[in-house]
Amino acid sequence: MSRHAAPFADAAADRASVGDGLRALPTLVAATLRRWSERRRSRRALALLTPELLRDIGLDREAALNEAKKPFWLR
Repeated sequence: MSRHAAPFADAAADRASVGDGLRALPTLVAATLRRWSERRRSRRALALLTPELLRDIGLDREAALNEAKKPFWLR
């Protein structure tokens, strides 16, 4: 390959990698939505646990409520 053709080969490789990323986007979005949904459900359930159940998992009411108050998009 001549030294003048090399930039075009790099551009083609860049376009291919962008195309790969775009094809993966729906899968990544779906995985993120599932993770967010699970966090929301878990945090709601945590807020409803009795003091006895919280003690069983090693949490107090304050820690459970602090976790339950977090937005679903935060870890």
